[in-house]
Amino acid sequence: MSATASTGGVPPTVVKLGGSTLNAMSAAWWDDLAEHGRDRPLVLVHGWSKPLRRLKPEYAEPSAILRDRYGNQSRWTTPEVIADIKTVSAELAEEVIGLLTGRGITTERVIGSDGLVRAGAGERWWWRDKQLVELDNLVGPITGVDPSRLKNLQPGHCCLVTPLARNASGQEVNVDGDRAAAAIAAATSATSLALVTDVANLLIDGRPVRRITAAAAAGFRDQGATGGMRKKLRAAGEALDGGVERVIIGSAPVSEMLAERSGTVITPT
Repeated sequence: MSATASTGGVPPTVVKLGGSTLNAMSAAWWDDLAEHGRDRPLVLVHGWSKPLRRLKPEYAEPSAILRDRYGNQSRWTTPEVIADIKTVSAELAEEVIGLLTGRGITTERVIGSDGLVRAGAGERWWWRDKQLVELDNLVGPITGVDPSRLKNLQPGHCCLVTPLARNASGQEVNVDGDRAAAAIAAATSATSLALVTDVANLLIDGRPVRRITAAAAAGFRDQGATGGMRKKLRAAGEALDGGVERVIIGSAPVSEMLAERSGTVITPT
């Protein structure tokens, strides 16, 4: 059964809520999300970066981040880091489930590595201390999503996803949350993906962008974007390539973003 069929013909709304913003969202933001979820299935992919840094100070140090030979950044992920990600994610999930169930939205947690998200072999060559060295890093590119793992995609219900994956060797690996949300949106035939972050819009030359095509966004991603926004633009392109009709990046309530009254809307053309 396809994901769309399991929703009774109503495609889900997929929302990625960054780990740096999750605890900062107001009660009104959650009220709005729940109101939207009464009419449409929800998939909420959560981040964990800020809680992880709070758990152990070393996760905030520059040495915790690696850059591969292609320039892509990644958290240096060992089995211990995976365990810590799962610890903080369990705490976040408990909080989010309480916020949504208290507003009438039934919510279940799905860990991506439990059959939902598949990952390929990770890069092994990384820059460290200005040298390119071979390192084990439990990070891998997303190669597929099994939407059947998201059960009961119905209005009034939310699947809360922890963005981890499992590779062909059976290892549990870290994946980028924005790109996981993009892959899930494509696999579930979602029409919209909302990437909720701590900035109101994509900025180009210091000016907020209200609407941009995928090609223009990719050009800026490769030439001007940095850090987290670069990953978000890459995720947006992957979602659109997978059939999602639009991606909205912003910090407003989800209904405002979906109504295109706030944020930056990225479309195929």
